Amino acid sequence: MAVTAGSKVLNNVEAVRETLYEAMKNDDRTVILGEDVGARGNVFLITKDFINEFGPERVIDTPIAEASIVGIAIGMAMEGLRPIAEIQFADFIYPAFNQIVGEAAKTRYRSNGEYTCPLVIRTPYGGGVRGALSHSVSIEALFYHVPGLKIVAPAFPADVKGLLNAAIDDPDPVLFLEHKKTYRLIKGEVPEGHYTIPLGKANVLKEGKQLTVVSYGLYVHWALEAAKKLEDEGMSVEVIDLRSIRPMDKTAILNSVEKTRKLLIIHEDNKFGGIGAEISAMVAEEALFSLDGPIRRLCAPDVPAMGYAEPLEHEYMSSPEKMADAMRELVRF
Repeated sequence: MAVTAGSKVLNNVEAVRETLYEAMKNDDRTVILGEDVGARGNVFLITKDFINEFGPERVIDTPIAEASIVGIAIGMAMEGLRPIAEIQFADFIYPAFNQIVGEAAKTRYRSNGEYTCPLVIRTPYGGGVRGALSHSVSIEALFYHVPGLKIVAPAFPADVKGLLNAAIDDPDPVLFLEHKKTYRLIKGEVPEGHYTIPLGKANVLKEGKQLTVVSYGLYVHWALEAAKKLEDEGMSVEVIDLRSIRPMDKTAILNSVEKTRKLLIIHEDNKFGGIGAEISAMVAEEALFSLDGPIRRLCAPDVPAMGYAEPLEHEYMSSPEKMADAMRELVRF
């Protein structure tokens, strides 16, 4: 792979590590706290050796107590630090729900702007790793309803770095979701040095004329694969990577739908009450008469969790083949 000057090839987990390291190096206010982030260096080795360079006061091993991790980080943020709180797996975030929703997201509003909460909550999410009930969950829809909270789910290493930098710089809380299956699977060029990608800006990865596909995270890669397969069959599909789930780039979606006149939303979280439902409602309200077909969603079934058995995991998750079938059906509608 030819590498552009001023950049290097990283996978997603390396992009997370580099961004965190540079943030710690460049700003003494930045602290990292979470389970096993210190001596062990995180279960994915993201913070390996950080404690040796930055010390235990800035790389803080916490008890297994997610409510305390986020609660303490909120206090740090309100007192001028830049905490990055890690929830070891998204499946464990539920005890911290009140701290995130009832405290962090409301800090600016309830203080009439006197206080802000510049907090990043990082967590790996998603399936495809045989993680079953306790290590496969997608949590975005649970937090999507909350004003005052931003949610980011990058798919590519360069986006990981640019969006994580933007999240760290943001004066308000950001939930930063990292799809664990993409950690070492996805590689790409990442610019060196500090740069940001604005939160709330989608990326049109592939232009097309007959169908708009909106996705994020791991499924973006599979959607691209499916769209390119359809291109070989003479069909033209546009693929949009949301990158930021909230705020959502309505303009990018509406502009695309007005061009293609059809919309398919693909995500790993459950279909009922998911991100796709909000996108569907928004397009129905603002671009109904641009549509030449029904809005379709390809999402997880309405079951409580992903099973461990491989056939159950495959049934729960989508695939490039399932996506290609859904795209064909809607193009031909």
